[in-house]
Amino acid sequence: MSDVERQAVGNGAEGHRLEKPEGTPLRNGWTTGACATAATKAAFTALLTRNFPDPVSITLPKGETPAFALAREGFDGESAYAGIVKDAGDDPDVTHGATVIATVTRLPPGSGIRFVAGDGVGTVTKAGLPIVVGEPAINPVPRAMMTAEIEAIAAAHQVKPDLEVKISVPGGAQIAESTWNPRLGILGGISILGTTGIVHPFSCAAWIHSIHRGIDVARAEGLPHLLGATGSTSEKAAQIFHNLPDGALIDMGDFAGGLLKYLRAHPVPRLTIAGGFAKMTKLAQGALDLHSSRSQIDNHFFLSMPCTDILTDSARRAVENANTALEVLEIMTKERIAIAPAVATAAKRTAESVLRDSGVAVDIIVTDRKGTIIAHAS
Repeated sequence: MSDVERQAVGNGAEGHRLEKPEGTPLRNGWTTGACATAATKAAFTALLTRNFPDPVSITLPKGETPAFALAREGFDGESAYAGIVKDAGDDPDVTHGATVIATVTRLPPGSGIRFVAGDGVGTVTKAGLPIVVGEPAINPVPRAMMTAEIEAIAAAHQVKPDLEVKISVPGGAQIAESTWNPRLGILGGISILGTTGIVHPFSCAAWIHSIHRGIDVARAEGLPHLLGATGSTSEKAAQIFHNLPDGALIDMGDFAGGLLKYLRAHPVPRLTIAGGFAKMTKLAQGALDLHSSRSQIDNHFFLSMPCTDILTDSARRAVENANTALEVLEIMTKERIAIAPAVATAAKRTAESVLRDSGVAVDIIVTDRKGTIIAHAS
């Protein structure tokens, strides 16, 4: 499973889990970040050559090279723009069918690459997100993807990549009203997201079935230690930490309950569960479905932990009002509170309560966004 970021919706529809007959293949789609990257590449190419590549191909973080048809193209004074309609495949989120437009404008020498929020793209107004306050809500991986394509084109034409890249999504402000963006302090539109560029659709029943079959195969091979992770970043970190073979990796995703309940009935000697701070906080709170439409983080949970007793009143208020789990982690780190180990320990208790007397020994690994292990409870 990849760490796909979908537009977070507040009405329970986030990352809609499509139910299809078992065995029916589900069609992948593209993230807003991939669409923005393709549109940017087409617009910058046209700015230099006066010709729009259509379709336009890009390189995704894992090496895939999809091609995108242009829905819009043109010139506006000294700028070029291109638009691509987002296809989210068989698992459409709220941005499915939206048009992602990149407008590229030359800047004075030495300006570098500057990202701007156009119509329908939000601006970050609260701390705790991977983008600093005041910046357009274009996440780090899409920024890196666009930057890589721009730099490659600039090098090929022997020009400096001094550009303004404005990303727009017509109707994005209306779309954002059904997402968590207003609550997160992202105002004016949607976010440009995606860590792999690909939206992987999933069926609840099919995913849990695959978890069960993965455990069955590992047991048949006599593997004594399995790893269930919420995403590829935490999976890689935990696999290296424990030196586990690929056959020991179970694609758990958000379905911690599906993994734990099956192992209770079909045990192995040892299980590791790995995930980011937010997902492991949900498990620590007792949630077994870690998807953001099914479980939420309660900031007061952090304050219930004994390690937070020494917090000042102002720090406690900051935690209560924190926008995200990442912001809580930053506050606790500044206050020298070891909150990640406390979360790992609580998550371990949740897992043990489900496994009960199965004989499965469990440990928890918590990672940050970069895959660095910040806590381990064994």
